[in-house]
Amino acid sequence: MTAPTTPAVRRRVVVHGTVQGVGFRPYVHRLACDLLLSGFVSNTAYGVLIEVEGTPEGVVRFCDLLAAEPPPLAAVTGLGVEDVPATGADDAFTIRTTEQSPGRTQLPPDTATCADCLRELADPGDRRHRHPFVTCTHCGPRFTIATGMPYDRVATTMSGFPLCPACAREYGDPGDRRFHAQPVACPDCGPRLRLVPAPGTGIRPARGADATAAARALLAAGRIVAVKGLGGYHLACDADNPRAVDALRTRKARGGKPFAVMCADLADAERLAEISDAERAALTGPRRPIVLLRPRPSNLAPGVCPGSPHLGVMLPYTPVHTLLFGLPGDPPGPRALVITSGNRSGEPIVTDDEEALTRLAGLADAWLAHDRPIAAPCDDSLLRVRPDGTEQVLRRSRGYVPRPLRLPFSVRPTLAVGGDLKNALCLGEGDQAWFGPHIGDMGELTTLEAARRAESHLRALTGVRPERVVADRHPGYHSSRWARRRASGLPEPRPVLVQHHHAHLASTMAEHGLDGTTPVIGVAFDGTGYGDDGTVWGGEFLLADYVGHRRFSRLTPAPLPGGDAGVANPCRLALARLWAAGLPWDPALPSVTACAPDELALLKRQLTRQVACVPTSSMGRLFDAVASLVGVCHRAGYEAQAALELEAAAASAWGGDSAAYAFGVGPRGCDPAPLLGSIVADLRSGTPAPVIAARFHRGVARAVLEICRRAREATGLTVVALSGGVFANALLELECTTLLADDGFAVLRHGEVPPNDGGLALGQLAVAAHERRTE
Repeated sequence: MTAPTTPAVRRRVVVHGTVQGVGFRPYVHRLACDLLLSGFVSNTAYGVLIEVEGTPEGVVRFCDLLAAEPPPLAAVTGLGVEDVPATGADDAFTIRTTEQSPGRTQLPPDTATCADCLRELADPGDRRHRHPFVTCTHCGPRFTIATGMPYDRVATTMSGFPLCPACAREYGDPGDRRFHAQPVACPDCGPRLRLVPAPGTGIRPARGADATAAARALLAAGRIVAVKGLGGYHLACDADNPRAVDALRTRKARGGKPFAVMCADLADAERLAEISDAERAALTGPRRPIVLLRPRPSNLAPGVCPGSPHLGVMLPYTPVHTLLFGLPGDPPGPRALVITSGNRSGEPIVTDDEEALTRLAGLADAWLAHDRPIAAPCDDSLLRVRPDGTEQVLRRSRGYVPRPLRLPFSVRPTLAVGGDLKNALCLGEGDQAWFGPHIGDMGELTTLEAARRAESHLRALTGVRPERVVADRHPGYHSSRWARRRASGLPEPRPVLVQHHHAHLASTMAEHGLDGTTPVIGVAFDGTGYGDDGTVWGGEFLLADYVGHRRFSRLTPAPLPGGDAGVANPCRLALARLWAAGLPWDPALPSVTACAPDELALLKRQLTRQVACVPTSSMGRLFDAVASLVGVCHRAGYEAQAALELEAAAASAWGGDSAAYAFGVGPRGCDPAPLLGSIVADLRSGTPAPVIAARFHRGVARAVLEICRRAREATGLTVVALSGGVFANALLELECTTLLADDGFAVLRHGEVPPNDGGLALGQLAVAAHERRTE
């Protein structure tokens, strides 16, 4: 007698997360075939749809293993499983074409070239030897080439490159790592490089492999080359060549702002900087951000990062970068390149080839271009690694977007536009938020247009159709005016306006998954923000949840002579702080000697008559003032230069002195007058500037601890959130965190969301989700 056959069962599985463009369907195909199951897998607009049929044991095993070992770029966030009637079919498991239907799935970020592709690039026997666009399902562009969803080749900028027969076979073979890799190409069918010389340079044009060889030779000869990357053009030069670096700095009118460098490999990076294990992991991981490191003495040109405590370093993340440094056997070229955004000051990064020839004219000696269009600008991400190994992202862009953040609450379809500096948009719906790439400072028409395009692209990839817009409360912000225009015609035609520092703290809370039922003690330190009283805030201690905030304390205000225009003159900020503290302008003080007599006279009249002097409680401006007071920086050529150089000075003396200056902490706030008096006394006694800078940093941290203690005594709250651009200062953030944690506070710090205005939009989104309108 024959044993009865176990009836087949069938299950439908919907996989949510980052599961398209990452080799997930081939993975599902192999798993199902190994378990002798029939059925199919297909991309849809809401995820990956799978139906499997076979023995109950095989189907159960399939569901158990599905999320166990996905491809490296995949991220499964949810599985929906239901039993469906078995069809009785025992045919092979198949991969179906993409279903076109409404919904949403997640696109992976652009990812650095994988080891397999690098081996092919360097192998003379491989058909992709020296192919500058070698890629597979495990690496390469995604976000910057996608024009819509679902993610298929027709919805990318690769749609204009028909596959050759060899690539078509790989693309259609489930056993190949290039199966449905949308950017797949080879020298026969893919994008092509070309070198375009600037007029009058005497440089010859070149194409293909000759183009990268010529660009490498130009860089070795001290020339500046505009290189088209994943998300836009970069300007590159030899980082060891002082003339080349100074020429790039002059042409770009960059002032003293630090450059980042790209090293050929990890060994060359270690030649330039000290690298911890956690920093090494960040440098070599698939995101390949710029990592801020502690520089070593090296041959690096002095003009790369003058006055900075850190050196920004990254490793090659595209085949073009690898070819610029050269393969084994190539003529030697630079081992470190300055890599900076291809734009002029205040403008967005250039992505279009024809536009690059005009907007970068006079900056570059040649352009290394290619014919694959860029769908979305995307600048390099920037982070630092703390001593405990955790990361603090300072610019969230390539390698991170458009990966969503999970929200601890639900939000209606909303667009948050961020602020005017370090702008990054954020779309939210349900329990997810999607940041767009770093846009920059919203002061130019070109930047506003870049923001419009960034929102359009992000909507196309996420499927979010905003019903309302959220913006900063500042009446003069370009971003807020743009938000008002954007809101016109939406279900809510007026934007929700959120106070700047409330948004900063809400972004910290949202990143840490707080539901907002209990307020936090918020410390929001930055350069500027429109306050509830119409003055400039920036040294705030708030009791905040998502619904609202109450000011518990603040840095005592001082006049800001000239308003925002005065920020470029830390010497004037120092004298204004001394004036507010009742301290004389001793002619021996560095801040006084930095000003001409007529400038001093004008400033004194301004302060006495309160002409063009907006009161500010900004902690960022206090850092600027102290930087000038001790002689570190009197005129700032870029944002936060004075504070950055003050941090560098403090870092050089951090281990040798443990003293701290004292603020006057009382019911009216945190008064820096006693601290300033101590600094003046130390200057008169000859105390070195780095020692004073270190004592100032410790003094700020101890004042934070004291005010948080008072807030705890008054409210019983024990959670402290730190946010704002001042907390990009590694010394201050670590000292505040250590003191607060040792005193029993739970400290929330930013990680993947920037503490500066680049993270502001998430906080705006959080506040808007909890807004209670009375209209």
